[in-house]
Amino acid sequence: MTQVKEFNDLSTLLREKGKRHRAAIVWPQDKATQRAVYEATRNGFIAPVLIGCKKEVEQQERYRQIAAQCTFMDAGDADAAARQAVALVRAGEADLLMKGFINTDVLLHAILNKQNGLLLPDHVLTHIAVTEMAGYRKLIFFTDAAVIPYPTHEQRVQQVQYMAVFCRLCGISRPRISLIHCSEKVDAKYFPFTVGYQEIKAKAAGGEMGDCIVDGPLDLKTSCNRESMFVKGISSPIEGDADALIFPDIEAANLFYKTITLFCGASTAGILQGTIAPVVLPSRGDSWQSKYNSLALAAIGCR
Repeated sequence: MTQVKEFNDLSTLLREKGKRHRAAIVWPQDKATQRAVYEATRNGFIAPVLIGCKKEVEQQERYRQIAAQCTFMDAGDADAAARQAVALVRAGEADLLMKGFINTDVLLHAILNKQNGLLLPDHVLTHIAVTEMAGYRKLIFFTDAAVIPYPTHEQRVQQVQYMAVFCRLCGISRPRISLIHCSEKVDAKYFPFTVGYQEIKAKAAGGEMGDCIVDGPLDLKTSCNRESMFVKGISSPIEGDADALIFPDIEAANLFYKTITLFCGASTAGILQGTIAPVVLPSRGDSWQSKYNSLALAAIGCR
């Protein structure tokens, strides 16, 4: 299997899979969503079911080229489109779901509906993001910048489990997952969540999370820079070569996300985990490339 080291590798991996996944696209009113869906369809890894905004989509010249792969469904408004998309996934008629020009809370309301939503029993909804930066030698995965404000220990265990599985789907045979903190010391008094890091490490070492390496607490620099780890005299199986970062809370993860995109020009993608099928939940202001990359990640995560 091809290891995904940059976003261009996503298309290679999907060509290896050789499958076109049915994608429910919720309210594709904006140009960025339309372009991302078009490119993903043209590259052969989705068959879009476009819910709502048929007139806006059909006005796009490029859609005539992929009309044979497209299905349209009417929807009175974005709320109705969200419910229809969720129903398609529940019925097994769509393999993934993508948010278009619709408020996130509206879509999440449909996804988290206790009777008709998409959350798997006894699972936590969380967000995995991926970034490509000029200053790092490969893609780096991180969680959670969008959904869980302050993860409980149980939620963090699931975050690590999701991350290990997803990294392996992306061709990383033994992902190195770093539990991030501002220092490398467990601090039961001021940062009690770091005590739980020890149990997570033990679970990973015992094979409960499949083939992966988990260590922490580690700060961001020592997680991703071997020289920094050496200078500090830290011995860790991460070896300054992390594939994935588990941030302590949404504040840290979101600040990281905003910083790398603003100051480093980083490209990003992201999906929800814990649901029946992968969910692409971009910001309405994201570029079409970011939305395309997120669609590709979701396709990789399809069963």
